[in-house]
Amino acid sequence: MRGERDRLGAGEHAAASTVVRLLSVVGARPQFVKLAPVAAECARRKIDHVIVHTGQHYETALSEVFFTDLGIEDAHVHLSVGSGTHGAQTAAILERLEPVLTQRRPDWVMVYGDTNSTLAGALTAVKLRLPVAHLEAGLRSFNRAMPEEPNRVLTDHAADLLLAPTTTAMQHLAAEGLGSRSRLVGDVMVDVLHRQRASLGHADAVLARLHVVGGTYSVATIHRAENTDDPVRLEAIVATLARLGHRVVLLVHPRLRDRAAEHGVRLDRGALRSHDPLAYAELVALVDRARGVITDSGGLQKEAFVLGVPCTTVRRETEWVETLENGWNVLVEPGAELVSAASRPRPEPTSAAPYGTGRAAAAALDALGC
Repeated sequence: MRGERDRLGAGEHAAASTVVRLLSVVGARPQFVKLAPVAAECARRKIDHVIVHTGQHYETALSEVFFTDLGIEDAHVHLSVGSGTHGAQTAAILERLEPVLTQRRPDWVMVYGDTNSTLAGALTAVKLRLPVAHLEAGLRSFNRAMPEEPNRVLTDHAADLLLAPTTTAMQHLAAEGLGSRSRLVGDVMVDVLHRQRASLGHADAVLARLHVVGGTYSVATIHRAENTDDPVRLEAIVATLARLGHRVVLLVHPRLRDRAAEHGVRLDRGALRSHDPLAYAELVALVDRARGVITDSGGLQKEAFVLGVPCTTVRRETEWVETLENGWNVLVEPGAELVSAASRPRPEPTSAAPYGTGRAAAAALDALGC
Protein backbone atom coordinates (compact mmCIF):
# COMPACT_ATOMS: atom_id res chain seq x y z
CA MET A 1 0.00 0.00 0.00
CA ARG A 2 2.79 2.44 0.82
CA GLY A 3 4.37 2.07 -2.61
CA GLU A 4 1.04 2.47 -4.38
CA ARG A 5 0.71 6.01 -3.06
CA ASP A 6 3.45 7.22 -5.39
CA ARG A 7 1.42 6.46 -8.50
CA LEU A 8 -2.22 6.60 -7.38
CA GLY A 9 -4.38 9.69 -6.97
CA ALA A 10 -6.44 10.15 -3.82
CA GLY A 11 -9.62 8.64 -5.27
CA GLU A 12 -7.72 5.71 -6.82
CA HIS A 13 -5.82 5.15 -3.57
CA ALA A 14 -9.06 4.88 -1.62
CA ALA A 15 -10.47 2.38 -4.10
CA ALA A 16 -7.30 0.32 -4.41
CA SER A 17 -7.77 -1.53 -1.13
CA THR A 18 -10.00 -1.67 1.91
CA VAL A 19 -9.00 0.77 4.62
CA VAL A 20 -8.32 -1.06 7.85
CA ARG A 21 -6.83 1.72 9.98
CA LEU A 22 -7.72 5.39 10.19
CA LEU A 23 -5.82 7.77 12.46
CA SER A 24 -7.52 11.04 13.49
CA VAL A 25 -5.52 14.03 14.73
CA VAL A 26 -7.53 16.44 16.92
CA GLY A 27 -6.67 19.04 19.51
CA ALA A 28 -9.40 21.68 19.93
CA ARG A 29 -13.07 21.79 20.94
CA PRO A 30 -14.54 22.19 17.41
CA GLN A 31 -12.47 19.20 16.28
CA PHE A 32 -13.82 17.02 19.08
CA VAL A 33 -17.34 17.81 17.86
CA LYS A 34 -16.39 16.92 14.28
CA LEU A 35 -14.66 13.75 15.46
CA ALA A 36 -17.76 12.39 17.23
CA PRO A 37 -19.76 11.25 14.16
CA VAL A 38 -16.62 9.97 12.43
CA ALA A 39 -15.71 7.87 15.48
CA ALA A 40 -19.27 6.54 15.71
CA GLU A 41 -19.31 5.61 12.02
CA CYS A 42 -15.89 3.93 12.32
CA ALA A 43 -17.23 1.85 15.21
CA ARG A 44 -20.31 0.89 13.21
CA ARG A 45 -18.14 -0.22 10.28
CA LYS A 46 -15.60 -1.91 12.57
CA ILE A 47 -12.74 0.26 11.28
CA ASP A 48 -9.60 0.35 13.42
CA HIS A 49 -9.70 4.00 14.44
CA VAL A 50 -6.79 5.53 16.34
CA ILE A 51 -7.43 8.93 17.98
CA VAL A 52 -4.48 11.24 18.68
CA HIS A 53 -5.17 14.21 20.98
CA THR A 54 -2.47 16.85 20.53
CA GLY A 55 -3.39 18.73 23.70
CA GLN A 56 -3.79 22.08 21.90
CA HIS A 57 -6.88 22.65 24.08
CA TYR A 58 -5.78 21.16 27.36
CA GLU A 59 -8.31 22.56 29.85
CA THR A 60 -10.89 20.00 30.98
CA ALA A 61 -13.81 22.24 29.99
CA LEU A 62 -12.57 22.36 26.39
CA SER A 63 -11.08 18.90 26.12
CA GLU A 64 -11.81 15.63 27.93
CA VAL A 65 -15.33 16.66 28.91
CA PHE A 66 -16.23 16.86 25.22
CA PHE A 67 -15.09 13.29 24.67
CA THR A 68 -17.36 12.15 27.49
CA ASP A 69 -20.37 14.26 26.51
CA LEU A 70 -20.15 13.32 22.83
CA GLY A 71 -19.69 9.62 23.51
CA ILE A 72 -16.18 9.41 22.04
CA GLU A 73 -13.79 6.85 23.46
CA ASP A 74 -10.72 8.31 25.13
CA ALA A 75 -7.86 9.25 22.83
CA HIS A 76 -5.37 6.43 22.29
CA VAL A 77 -2.45 8.88 22.25
CA HIS A 78 -2.06 12.18 24.14
CA LEU A 79 0.72 14.47 22.89
CA SER A 80 0.18 17.05 25.67
CA VAL A 81 1.66 19.98 23.76
CA GLY A 82 -0.24 22.64 25.75
CA SER A 83 -0.23 26.33 24.89
CA GLY A 84 2.44 28.40 23.17
CA THR A 85 3.06 30.57 20.15
CA HIS A 86 1.85 29.30 16.80
CA GLY A 87 5.36 28.25 15.81
CA ALA A 88 6.19 26.57 19.10
CA GLN A 89 2.87 24.73 19.28
CA THR A 90 3.03 23.53 15.67
CA ALA A 91 6.65 22.42 16.09
CA ALA A 92 5.86 20.50 19.27
CA ILE A 93 3.05 18.60 17.52
CA LEU A 94 5.33 17.78 14.57
CA GLU A 95 8.03 16.45 16.88
CA ARG A 96 5.72 14.37 19.06
CA LEU A 97 3.43 13.08 16.32
CA GLU A 98 6.16 11.74 14.02
CA PRO A 99 7.06 8.67 16.14
CA VAL A 100 3.36 7.91 16.62
CA LEU A 101 2.71 7.82 12.88
CA THR A 102 5.93 5.92 12.25
CA GLN A 103 4.82 3.22 14.67
CA ARG A 104 1.12 3.08 13.74
CA ARG A 105 1.43 3.41 9.91
CA PRO A 106 -2.30 4.06 9.29
CA ASP A 107 -3.90 3.69 5.87
CA TRP A 108 -5.17 7.28 6.17
CA VAL A 109 -4.43 10.19 8.48
CA MET A 110 -7.47 12.46 8.90
CA VAL A 111 -7.11 16.06 10.03
CA TYR A 112 -10.02 18.30 10.95
CA GLY A 113 -10.74 21.99 10.46
CA ASP A 114 -8.14 24.76 10.62
CA THR A 115 -6.08 24.72 13.82
CA ASN A 116 -2.35 24.31 14.41
CA SER A 117 -3.12 20.63 15.08
CA THR A 118 -4.60 20.39 11.57
CA LEU A 119 -1.58 21.79 9.79
CA ALA A 120 0.94 19.93 11.95
CA GLY A 121 -0.90 16.64 11.50
CA ALA A 122 -0.97 17.04 7.73
CA LEU A 123 2.69 18.03 7.45
CA THR A 124 3.87 15.17 9.65
CA ALA A 125 1.93 12.60 7.62
CA VAL A 126 3.04 14.01 4.27
CA LYS A 127 6.70 13.88 5.30
CA LEU A 128 6.21 10.20 6.18
CA ARG A 129 4.42 9.57 2.85
CA LEU A 130 1.17 8.63 4.57
CA PRO A 131 -2.11 9.53 2.81
CA VAL A 132 -3.84 12.57 4.32
CA ALA A 133 -7.55 13.44 4.25
CA HIS A 134 -8.70 16.92 5.28
CA LEU A 135 -12.22 17.05 6.70
CA GLU A 136 -13.81 20.51 6.28
CA ALA A 137 -11.61 21.37 3.33
CA GLY A 138 -12.06 24.37 1.06
CA LEU A 139 -13.14 27.01 3.57
CA ARG A 140 -11.75 30.45 2.84
CA SER A 141 -12.10 33.79 4.63
CA PHE A 142 -9.51 35.37 2.27
CA ASN A 143 -8.04 37.10 5.31
CA ARG A 144 -4.44 35.96 5.73
CA ALA A 145 -4.16 37.90 8.99
CA MET A 146 -6.30 35.21 10.62
CA PRO A 147 -4.04 32.37 11.83
CA GLU A 148 -6.63 29.83 10.69
CA GLU A 149 -6.47 30.91 7.04
CA PRO A 150 -2.87 29.78 6.31
CA ASN A 151 -3.62 26.54 8.16
CA ARG A 152 -6.57 25.85 5.84
CA VAL A 153 -4.78 26.73 2.61
CA LEU A 154 -1.56 24.87 3.39
CA THR A 155 -3.39 21.78 4.62
CA ASP A 156 -5.58 21.63 1.52
CA HIS A 157 -2.57 21.86 -0.79
CA ALA A 158 -0.70 19.18 1.15
CA ALA A 159 -3.54 16.68 1.57
CA ASP A 160 -4.36 13.81 -0.79
CA LEU A 161 -8.14 13.90 -0.33
CA LEU A 162 -10.19 17.03 0.38
CA LEU A 163 -13.55 16.42 2.07
CA ALA A 164 -15.56 19.58 1.49
CA PRO A 165 -18.65 20.56 3.50
CA THR A 166 -20.35 22.81 0.92
CA THR A 167 -20.56 23.57 -2.80
CA THR A 168 -18.88 26.93 -2.06
CA ALA A 169 -15.91 25.08 -0.55
CA MET A 170 -15.77 22.86 -3.65
CA GLN A 171 -15.65 25.97 -5.84
CA HIS A 172 -12.75 27.38 -3.80
CA LEU A 173 -10.81 24.14 -4.18
CA ALA A 174 -11.46 23.98 -7.93
CA ALA A 175 -10.26 27.58 -8.30
CA GLU A 176 -6.98 26.57 -6.64
CA GLY A 177 -6.50 23.60 -8.97
CA LEU A 178 -7.53 21.02 -6.37
CA GLY A 179 -10.81 19.88 -7.88
CA SER A 180 -9.62 16.36 -8.76
CA ARG A 181 -8.77 15.69 -5.10
CA SER A 182 -12.04 17.07 -3.73
CA ARG A 183 -15.24 15.33 -2.66
CA LEU A 184 -18.46 17.01 -1.44
CA VAL A 185 -19.52 15.15 1.72
CA GLY A 186 -21.50 17.71 3.74
CA ASP A 187 -20.78 19.00 7.21
CA VAL A 188 -20.19 16.56 10.06
CA MET A 189 -21.34 19.14 12.61
CA VAL A 190 -24.83 18.75 11.17
CA ASP A 191 -24.59 15.04 12.01
CA VAL A 192 -23.89 15.96 15.63
CA LEU A 193 -26.56 18.67 15.79
CA HIS A 194 -29.25 16.30 14.54
CA ARG A 195 -28.33 13.79 17.21
CA GLN A 196 -28.11 16.37 20.00
CA ARG A 197 -31.31 18.18 19.05
CA ALA A 198 -33.23 14.93 19.25
CA SER A 199 -32.40 14.70 22.96
CA LEU A 200 -32.90 18.20 24.37
CA GLY A 201 -35.01 17.08 27.32
CA HIS A 202 -32.56 18.68 29.74
CA ALA A 203 -32.86 22.16 28.17
CA ASP A 204 -35.12 23.46 30.95
CA ALA A 205 -32.52 22.52 33.56
CA VAL A 206 -29.77 24.35 31.66
CA LEU A 207 -31.85 27.53 31.38
CA ALA A 208 -32.84 27.35 35.04
CA ARG A 209 -29.21 27.00 36.11
CA LEU A 210 -28.28 30.09 34.11
CA HIS A 211 -31.37 32.01 35.29
CA VAL A 212 -32.68 32.76 31.81
CA VAL A 213 -36.03 32.29 30.08
CA GLY A 214 -36.30 30.88 26.57
CA GLY A 215 -36.54 33.49 23.81
CA THR A 216 -35.37 36.39 25.99
CA TYR A 217 -31.55 36.12 25.88
CA SER A 218 -28.61 35.93 23.47
CA VAL A 219 -25.70 33.52 23.69
CA ALA A 220 -22.30 35.14 23.10
CA THR A 221 -18.80 33.78 22.53
CA ILE A 222 -15.74 35.92 21.71
CA HIS A 223 -12.33 34.28 21.40
CA ARG A 224 -10.48 35.18 18.19
CA ALA A 225 -7.18 36.98 18.49
CA GLU A 226 -8.41 39.87 16.32
CA ASN A 227 -11.12 40.59 18.92
CA THR A 228 -9.30 39.78 22.17
CA ASP A 229 -5.67 40.85 21.76
CA ASP A 230 -6.41 44.53 21.15
CA PRO A 231 -7.57 46.01 24.49
CA VAL A 232 -9.45 48.87 22.83
CA ARG A 233 -11.40 46.54 20.53
CA LEU A 234 -12.10 44.05 23.31
CA GLU A 235 -13.44 46.81 25.59
CA ALA A 236 -15.62 48.09 22.73
CA ILE A 237 -17.13 44.64 22.14
CA VAL A 238 -17.80 43.96 25.81
CA ALA A 239 -19.21 47.44 26.41
CA THR A 240 -21.56 47.02 23.44
CA LEU A 241 -22.82 43.64 24.66
CA ALA A 242 -23.38 45.13 28.11
CA ARG A 243 -25.73 47.80 26.79
CA LEU A 244 -28.05 45.53 24.81
CA GLY A 245 -31.68 45.61 25.85
CA HIS A 246 -31.82 41.94 26.80
CA ARG A 247 -29.73 39.44 28.80
CA VAL A 248 -26.52 38.20 27.16
CA VAL A 249 -24.98 34.93 28.38
CA LEU A 250 -21.25 35.18 27.61
CA LEU A 251 -19.53 31.78 27.55
CA VAL A 252 -15.94 32.60 28.43
CA HIS A 253 -13.23 30.89 26.38
CA PRO A 254 -9.82 30.71 28.15
CA ARG A 255 -8.33 33.22 25.68
CA LEU A 256 -11.06 35.74 26.52
CA ARG A 257 -10.68 35.18 30.25
CA ASP A 258 -6.90 35.69 30.08
CA ARG A 259 -7.01 38.75 27.83
CA ALA A 260 -9.82 40.39 29.80
CA ALA A 261 -7.82 40.00 33.01
CA GLU A 262 -4.66 41.24 31.30
CA HIS A 263 -6.39 44.31 29.82
CA GLY A 264 -8.56 45.07 32.86
CA VAL A 265 -11.80 44.52 30.93
CA ARG A 266 -14.73 43.71 33.24
CA LEU A 267 -16.98 41.02 31.73
CA ASP A 268 -19.95 41.11 34.13
CA ARG A 269 -21.80 44.40 33.70
CA GLY A 270 -25.09 45.70 32.35
CA ALA A 271 -26.88 43.04 30.33
CA LEU A 272 -23.79 40.83 30.28
CA ARG A 273 -23.35 37.75 32.50
CA SER A 274 -20.27 35.54 32.06
CA HIS A 275 -20.23 31.78 32.46
CA ASP A 276 -17.70 29.00 32.00
CA PRO A 277 -17.89 26.99 28.73
CA LEU A 278 -20.74 24.46 28.61
CA ALA A 279 -20.82 20.83 27.61
CA TYR A 280 -21.75 20.54 23.94
CA ALA A 281 -25.26 19.19 24.58
CA GLU A 282 -25.88 22.05 27.01
CA LEU A 283 -24.59 24.58 24.49
CA VAL A 284 -26.96 23.23 21.84
CA ALA A 285 -29.86 23.41 24.30
CA LEU A 286 -28.99 26.99 25.28
CA VAL A 287 -28.64 28.16 21.66
CA ASP A 288 -31.79 26.34 20.57
CA ARG A 289 -33.88 28.35 23.07
CA ALA A 290 -32.08 31.70 22.53
CA ARG A 291 -33.43 34.76 20.73
CA GLY A 292 -30.02 35.12 19.07
CA VAL A 293 -26.32 34.32 18.98
CA ILE A 294 -23.44 36.84 19.03
CA THR A 295 -20.07 35.32 18.19
CA ASP A 296 -16.81 35.32 16.28
CA SER A 297 -16.79 31.50 16.10
CA GLY A 298 -17.19 29.84 12.73
CA GLY A 299 -18.74 26.74 14.24
CA LEU A 300 -21.34 28.63 16.26
CA GLN A 301 -22.41 30.67 13.22
CA LYS A 302 -23.21 27.44 11.46
CA GLU A 303 -24.83 25.79 14.49
CA ALA A 304 -27.12 28.80 14.93
CA PHE A 305 -28.10 28.65 11.25
CA VAL A 306 -28.96 24.95 11.39
CA LEU A 307 -30.93 25.45 14.62
CA GLY A 308 -32.82 28.39 13.11
CA VAL A 309 -31.45 31.03 15.50
CA PRO A 310 -30.39 34.50 14.19
CA CYS A 311 -26.65 35.11 14.44
CA THR A 312 -24.63 38.32 14.72
CA THR A 313 -20.95 37.82 13.89
CA VAL A 314 -18.34 40.26 15.20
CA ARG A 315 -16.00 39.91 12.25
CA ARG A 316 -15.38 41.50 8.87
CA GLU A 317 -15.73 38.24 6.92
CA THR A 318 -16.94 34.67 7.34
CA GLU A 319 -16.02 31.31 5.86
CA TRP A 320 -19.65 30.21 6.18
CA VAL A 321 -21.10 32.56 3.55
CA GLU A 322 -24.25 30.45 3.26
CA THR A 323 -25.37 31.69 6.70
CA LEU A 324 -25.56 35.27 5.41
CA GLU A 325 -28.46 34.52 3.08
CA ASN A 326 -31.82 35.99 4.08
CA GLY A 327 -30.31 37.78 7.07
CA TRP A 328 -29.83 34.76 9.32
CA ASN A 329 -26.27 35.92 9.96
CA VAL A 330 -24.85 39.44 9.68
CA LEU A 331 -21.27 40.71 9.96
CA VAL A 332 -20.81 43.71 12.24
CA GLU A 333 -18.35 45.92 14.06
CA PRO A 334 -18.74 46.73 17.77
CA GLY A 335 -20.89 49.74 18.59
CA ALA A 336 -24.21 50.84 17.14
CA GLU A 337 -23.97 48.32 14.30
CA LEU A 338 -23.74 45.43 16.77
CA VAL A 339 -26.58 46.78 18.92
CA SER A 340 -28.86 47.09 15.90
CA ALA A 341 -28.03 43.65 14.50
CA ALA A 342 -28.39 41.84 17.83
CA SER A 343 -31.81 43.46 18.32
CA ARG A 344 -33.13 42.87 14.79
CA PRO A 345 -36.42 41.06 14.12
CA ARG A 346 -36.29 37.34 13.38
CA PRO A 347 -35.65 36.69 9.64
CA GLU A 348 -38.13 34.87 7.44
CA PRO A 349 -37.90 31.07 7.82
CA THR A 350 -35.66 29.24 5.35
CA SER A 351 -35.66 25.64 4.16
CA ALA A 352 -32.09 25.90 2.84
CA ALA A 353 -29.79 23.04 3.89
CA PRO A 354 -26.37 23.98 2.45
CA TYR A 355 -24.50 21.87 5.02
CA GLY A 356 -26.12 18.55 4.19
CA THR A 357 -28.67 16.30 5.84
CA GLY A 358 -26.66 14.68 8.61
CA ARG A 359 -24.80 11.89 6.76
CA ALA A 360 -21.44 13.61 6.27
CA ALA A 361 -19.41 11.15 8.37
CA ALA A 362 -20.67 8.22 6.33
CA ALA A 363 -19.94 10.07 3.08
CA ALA A 364 -16.43 10.92 4.28
CA LEU A 365 -15.60 7.30 5.11
CA ASP A 366 -17.07 6.20 1.79
CA ALA A 367 -14.69 8.63 0.06
CA LEU A 368 -11.77 7.04 1.93
CA GLY A 369 -12.80 3.60 0.69
CA CYS A 370 -13.81 2.30 4.12
